Amino acid sequence: MSEPILGRPQQLSTHVAFFVAGFTLAAWAPLVPFVKDRNDLSDANLGLLLLCLGAGSVTAMPLAGMLSKQYGCRPIILAGALLIALSLPVLLLTSSVPLAALMLFLFGAGEGSMDCVMNVQAIIVERASGRAMMSGFHGLFSLGGLVGAVMMTLMLASGASPFVAAMAIVSVTVVAMAAAAPYLLTYGAKGGGPAFAVPHGVVLLIGLLCFVVFLVEGAVLDWSAVFLTANRNADPANGGLGYAAFALTMTVGRLTGDAFVERAGRTFVLLAGPLCAAIGLLMVTLVPFAWSAVIGFSLVGIGCANVVPILFTAIGRQTTMPEHIAVPAVTMLGYVGILAGPASIGFIAQAVGLPLAFVVVAILLIGVAVGGRWLKV
Repeated sequence: MSEPILGRPQQLSTHVAFFVAGFTLAAWAPLVPFVKDRNDLSDANLGLLLLCLGAGSVTAMPLAGMLSKQYGCRPIILAGALLIALSLPVLLLTSSVPLAALMLFLFGAGEGSMDCVMNVQAIIVERASGRAMMSGFHGLFSLGGLVGAVMMTLMLASGASPFVAAMAIVSVTVVAMAAAAPYLLTYGAKGGGPAFAVPHGVVLLIGLLCFVVFLVEGAVLDWSAVFLTANRNADPANGGLGYAAFALTMTVGRLTGDAFVERAGRTFVLLAGPLCAAIGLLMVTLVPFAWSAVIGFSLVGIGCANVVPILFTAIGRQTTMPEHIAVPAVTMLGYVGILAGPASIGFIAQAVGLPLAFVVVAILLIGVAVGGRWLKV
């Protein structure tokens, strides 16, 4: 039996799924300080709470991939969006830490499910189109992140309560996914192979570099607003500006990345990108103004934008592990970075302060630039 003919409706539904995943994840960033204050959490305890988001994502991803092969992409993507829509408002209402932890786990599970299965659909749709579309899909994720951060920040700055702002995000999510639902795929990926394998050799190096870059993204997502409000005396309503700047430059970098990498070369970008991001984090910590921190976070976004795509290109060029095993192994290791990053920042911040925690992350980024020199990209 031949595959159904896929056209523009399926491509648009995939774009919507990527947009919604980035939109909802970024909308969470400006809300972190409110959840921290409502539950009276220290930096270390906030780090533990944020661990639940990463735990939910990593737990859900292999399960979502398996279920999508059996039931198709549509129900799993919609289920992920539903988990997000149900959990986000509760996070803004509860002052119970256990309930907040459960809701953040479910929020992470929804994001992880969508992230995994929308990429499965993207691969199928791209293959059917006969042309490259993956950069565009991931660009929509970044665009969604930008819109989500800006929309949430503007609502909070205009006086909306965190709960009302969260419900506005949920409303956009429900409408967008309802429109996309009829064109999400009713089948998933074909073929066998394990969902996860322990990476080794050059694949382990690639995975560790991905781990650091994902850790950086998680740190900016969960700690930029806290840093601006607690360390740079920014109004809580403007706390999302740091992540908005990061999301903007990440979006521009991804949407223009293919052409830039082709001109500059992967080796150069893999060196210059992490160094640019490290300089941005050092600017965040060393220049004592809120505006300089926002600029610094924007440098982190542009520096990190094309690193992971280049690393995944390197997976296709290595011969240590089969590609269909190496890709999920590296992906899961990257998500461990999201899992461990925010929590690690919390513990470091509790010991030496949040600015020095960002300096540690900057040093790790320099390590990515050095480690990338060992790869054939």
